[in-house]
Amino acid sequence: MTSSLILAIVGGAVFWIIAGYAIWQWGPGLRRRSVRCPVLKRRARVLADQREPEFNSLVVVDVKSCSLVGGPAFTCSKECLSRL
Repeated sequence: MTSSLILAIVGGAVFWIIAGYAIWQWGPGLRRRSVRCPVLKRRARVLADQREPEFNSLVVVDVKSCSLVGGPAFTCSKECLSRL
């Protein structure tokens, strides 16, 4: 009886640890992504801001930084947001 109770408690704790990690890893917030820039036709690493505008879905709403911006400054129309 006690071994099954301990197993149930440990199993529940493991479940909540895995669920918490998944929410932290893939939930809303700033996340690094690798995308293809549609303007320059090159791979880029971006820091994307993910939010939940509707129930049960995450959408990238802004790009905070981009690995392609480092040399000459250029304007960004954020065309890649639909592709993230």
